[in-house]
Amino acid sequence: MKTIAKAVQSEINVKKSQFICHLFPTKTKKESKEIILKVNEKYNDATHNCTAYIVTDGEGFDDDGEPGGTAGKPMINVLRKNELHNVTAVVTRYFGGIKLGAGGLVRAYSKSVLEAINEAEILEVDLYDVYTLVFEYSEIKTIDGEVRNNQLEVINKEYSDKVIYDVVSKDNRDIEKIFEKYGDKIIIEFKDKEVLVK
Repeated sequence: MKTIAKAVQSEINVKKSQFICHLFPTKTKKESKEIILKVNEKYNDATHNCTAYIVTDGEGFDDDGEPGGTAGKPMINVLRKNELHNVTAVVTRYFGGIKLGAGGLVRAYSKSVLEAINEAEILEVDLYDVYTLVFEYSEIKTIDGEVRNNQLEVINKEYSDKVIYDVVSKDNRDIEKIFEKYGDKIIIEFKDKEVLVK
């Protein structure tokens, strides 16, 4: 799976219309919608702010007033063709006075996203289930042993009144089964899906 390392911006001009594309790394629809809202606020004087996103819990696009199928759909198609995931694209258009027609709009919005992708640092990543383990300090040695023996990866550790590990299994081992033998000594909860660089 591919995604982008960080947010990028690019700009093209087509027949006096200005197209500004922003690409953002995002994980969820909620995150995408929050970013889209911020871009809309920043460019509230623009003629259109068209959007497309592909994230872990779905995908979507919006033409924002452009003729149906001429903006959001071409944008998401470019993301798909480039096999990008966990990314949100927003193309802001300032109309220059010359109509582009349906074909011209499709080409302009597609090119705008493609230019931004060319500017981006592309990462090869895998998606893993993240589990949270909560246990007493007295169990650290035992839990660390299980983590090591089962080739699990601890991606976050917290030490408060109890020890908290966020763990993933790179070969999709069932983490719950590994630790179920400890009964009430350890609390296991599914936390999230996490993207990790290969």
